[in-house]
Amino acid sequence: MPENEAGEALENLLHENRKFPPSTEFAANAVAKASLYEEAAADRLGFWAKQSRELLSWGKDFDQTLDWSEAPLAKWFVGGEINVAYNALDRHVEAGNGERVAIYWEGEPGDTREFTYAQLTEEVKKQRMPLKHLVWPKATG
Repeated sequence: MPENEAGEALENLLHENRKFPPSTEFAANAVAKASLYEEAAADRLGFWAKQSRELLSWGKDFDQTLDWSEAPLAKWFVGGEINVAYNALDRHVEAGNGERVAIYWEGEPGDTREFTYAQLTEEVKKQRMPLKHLVWPKATG
């Protein structure tokens, strides 16, 4: 393909305007209803504070949802402490979903494997043990 045609093709891709609406069935089962978008638009910071408190487990609650004082650096959930591994795995096991599949894996030659929340939690705990004696610097920000 000549260089100018490649440039035109790339330019066309940068201005994609087609829309692909979801099926009626998919939209009916969606969690993100119009009311959720309206709530977010009415008070964005309040929306994210509420969502994060309802959907995540915090070790220490945050004092401020967003700090833009050092823009363009954004600091979200200032003062809060969260255990990412707990939120990604442990809380699902505690809620009775340990045998639910968390990851479907497919390798190059087509081999597949499923990992449940309970299996992943155990693997993370095994990998954590050799690191437990190390001192990690406290996160800033």
